[in-house]
Amino acid sequence: MNDASDDADYIRMFDDIHGQEALLDEKPLLAHYTSLSTLESILKNRQIWLSNPLFMNDFEELSFGMMEGRNLFLQSTEVVKATRTKDRYSIVQGAFENFYNKFQNEHAIDTYILSFCQHDAVDDDGKLSMWRGYGASGDGACIVFDSSKITPVDSSPLMFGKVDYASRAERLEKMNGYILQVCSVMNGKEIPDDKLWRASYYLFERFKIFSLLTKHRGFREEDEWRLIYLSERDEEKLLYSMIGYVIGARGIEPKLRLEIAPIKGVTPDDLSLSNIIDRIILGPTTSSPLAKAMTEKMFDQLKKPELKAKLRTSSIPFRRMQT
Repeated sequence: MNDASDDADYIRMFDDIHGQEALLDEKPLLAHYTSLSTLESILKNRQIWLSNPLFMNDFEELSFGMMEGRNLFLQSTEVVKATRTKDRYSIVQGAFENFYNKFQNEHAIDTYILSFCQHDAVDDDGKLSMWRGYGASGDGACIVFDSSKITPVDSSPLMFGKVDYASRAERLEKMNGYILQVCSVMNGKEIPDDKLWRASYYLFERFKIFSLLTKHRGFREEDEWRLIYLSERDEEKLLYSMIGYVIGARGIEPKLRLEIAPIKGVTPDDLSLSNIIDRIILGPTTSSPLAKAMTEKMFDQLKKPELKAKLRTSSIPFRRMQT
């Protein structure tokens, strides 16, 4: 049996991911809404902080796809049929459970994402829903990054991906489709026992990426892209020193403090914060001439005067309700 050929059959499950190639083809502007204090921290430290999806606003995030995918796999009669014998089924089931448990116990806590909203090139105002949800209720800032100036590194443990939105039923149907694809490969070839684990590996990996790049349809207006760090892909531990924590309103949370700089094997050689920032938009409740002038002073003090020409002020007539 040709392993490369069979891997290609499994890898077709990943064809529907809008990832690195989509980023290079579409070259979207990617907006990150945040507070002014976080903007200052990003510029001062040349870092962006990635968060663990288990601590995100959408409480399903990573957990939905992983748990529901596992349940679908364990309940699938198609897997039983495709493996043909009880012993072969035990090999496939055992391998899947091993991959699942290893991820849950070792890697889930060190999986990190940073969310962006796709941004229109002529938009100097931002989205009101995003200001309300993520931009400090309009008091914050929107940092717009130009993805055309970010070349993904193939060997990097970082990946970009575009989020798909679907109902619960649609997501379950999609995951069941991946199970059927794996079964089709097993049905179509005589796979020896010692190669059966590959079916479980690719199915588990597809469930994992599906979990990270799929959200409930109620979030679809966010038009989200994600930067994702997977610790299991960081075999040389290139970013392990950047893994830390923050203590905030929700207690202690894991964070990845990613440096915006050339990192061999991780980021392109020409990466710099000033180069990839397309514009910075002040929120609608902080868009006075005085706030703009003070933000420009902040750029000067942070030795980022080149950003003053990229500063915009949102003209959305929104004022946060006082409580």
